[in-house]
Amino acid sequence: MNEAGLGYAAAFLVGLLGGVHCAGMCGGIVGALTLGLPEDRRSGWRGTVFQLAYSLGRIASYTLAGALVGMLGMLLAAWLPVAAAQQALLALAGLFMVALGLYLAGWWEGLARVERLGGHLWRRIEPLGRRFMPVRTPAQALVLGAVWGWLPCGLVYSVLIWAMSSGGALQGAGLMLAFGLGTLPNLVLMGLLAGWLTRFVRHTAVRRAAGALVVAFGVYTLWQAAGMTF
Repeated sequence: MNEAGLGYAAAFLVGLLGGVHCAGMCGGIVGALTLGLPEDRRSGWRGTVFQLAYSLGRIASYTLAGALVGMLGMLLAAWLPVAAAQQALLALAGLFMVALGLYLAGWWEGLARVERLGGHLWRRIEPLGRRFMPVRTPAQALVLGAVWGWLPCGLVYSVLIWAMSSGGALQGAGLMLAFGLGTLPNLVLMGLLAGWLTRFVRHTAVRRAAGALVVAFGVYTLWQAAGMTF
């Protein structure tokens, strides 16, 4: 697997292992959206279609945000000496990966402060979503999910910083797409698998192992940045 493929795989893993955070941040939203559906559309294949539509809209917003920050990172690299800009962005991504790992493991809650800062943006965006409620069609669910994708979340913000160092809009979009797909199992799958997965990711040992893996990836990224030569 090449370096880009490794990065996408790692982003997917971060989304999957960050499921305990997703359950806390978005589980209530998923429940509220489900209860807002007509009763005959809350379960079975119809309910799954609506849940997929919500999440596809959310992932589309993640992908767009990844493209924007990837482009921003590319512009920053154009304004500064290329090697220095790449090294700085890579080091910043590594630091955020370490912070994210500590956050996932429950060892440090500093990223919660970032979520509170993002709340100012959410207060401006959230009223847009009300225009599509109550949800009656998958198309409405898709648009509402796209609004939901901008919910302040330290997990998402950390991966966005990573996407900024990815090298361009396409790479940033791909990284956030992989991350978004990793969040799907915890927010969409129903029944026994969803219950088992939720119990699994909530286990303290699993959270700590996931956080340690992300910290290790962050340390590796910092090592890459330190090893860059001008």
